[in-house]
Amino acid sequence: MNVKPFRGLRPPRELVEQVESRPYDVLDSEEARAEAGDNEKSLYHIIKPEIDFPVGTSEYDPRVYEQAAHNFQKFQDKGWLVQDEHDHYYIYAQTMNGKTQYGLVVAAWVDDYMEGRIKKHELTRRDKEEDRMKHVRVCNANMEPVFFAYPDNQVLNDLLMRYAQTEPEYDFVAPIDGFRHQFWVVSDETDIQAITKEFQRMPAFYIADGHHRSAAAALVGAEKQRQNPDHTGQEEYNYFMAVCFQASQLTVLDYNRVVKDLNGLSSEQFLAALGKNFIVADKDTDIYKPARLHEISLYLDGHWFSLVAKEGTYDDNDPIGVLDVDISSRLILNDILNIGDLRSSKRIDFVGGLRGLAELKRRVDNGEMRAALALYPVSMQQIMDIADSGNIMPPKATWFEPKLRSGLVVHKLE
Repeated sequence: MNVKPFRGLRPPRELVEQVESRPYDVLDSEEARAEAGDNEKSLYHIIKPEIDFPVGTSEYDPRVYEQAAHNFQKFQDKGWLVQDEHDHYYIYAQTMNGKTQYGLVVAAWVDDYMEGRIKKHELTRRDKEEDRMKHVRVCNANMEPVFFAYPDNQVLNDLLMRYAQTEPEYDFVAPIDGFRHQFWVVSDETDIQAITKEFQRMPAFYIADGHHRSAAAALVGAEKQRQNPDHTGQEEYNYFMAVCFQASQLTVLDYNRVVKDLNGLSSEQFLAALGKNFIVADKDTDIYKPARLHEISLYLDGHWFSLVAKEGTYDDNDPIGVLDVDISSRLILNDILNIGDLRSSKRIDFVGGLRGLAELKRRVDNGEMRAALALYPVSMQQIMDIADSGNIMPPKATWFEPKLRSGLVVHKLE
């Protein structure tokens, strides 16, 4: 894989906690408005610039994109974001529930994405791609990183552990998620060369989170290649910013489903229909979490049920057929509830695993939803197998935590 160091644009150490933010796509405009408050240094003014307009202004209004570019320039003029004098790699560590994962912040090669060596496991929507492409174009920068995984590598792990023993450039606990975030600058030339060399030996990267940002960043880079008559391949726009983590360090959480109705069935009829393909067991009223692959938890009428898929209803040799998201989509949501397109149906919603199964119970108990399905989480190895096979996962299959904070470093395209 082709990566290179870059001259990052970063907040001064004393301002980092005022600048940094959650990613643009994990909160809506009003949540961003509330989190930014009266803090003019918040990155939300660049990545969610609709907060600078009256409530109700569309995030896709042309003025909003122009405001992003204006605010980005303002941040640089005011010294809230300052560009490093030399090319660096960076190390970004996140600690959640006592577990720390260490990522390398790199400039990844656009052509590796366009030619399929940066592998995806999800479909992207063109409208969401175009939104992020407009943002990259108008700012002429990757404001937020994408999230890659790579096969475990001992050389890089040793390097990361060596830096972990030193004082970080940034070290803070984020107010919303309560997770610790640390950041180091890799300026030693020997270490820079070692990182570049180790990544060059790898056959692929895997997009863990940020499929739309990856697509948008790569497509804008490819667009700039076509538009430049003097294109050499050495320009900064040939690269986009990514944080790369060792696959074994990543935490993939369950991504659960809540449904608004039972497609006209009574609870008894629904349970009877499930009995065709599942061994159904009533687990009483205490929250019941699926303990293994091919076991799904159902919450219905105040009771939790274990649904164990019967032999022959799945294919453990098929990278898609082995997944519980596929089993539940085929045999429950589609066949029984007649919910076909998970991306567009208004009868279903999705709940990330960080919220816990109590959130599923709450949404059913309050009458908003009729039933809930809790799934056993997908593994990072399954994600890589699917990407390697050229397949695409069913929608809403993976939930990664912790999310990357934005604003620790920015990559300018020139």
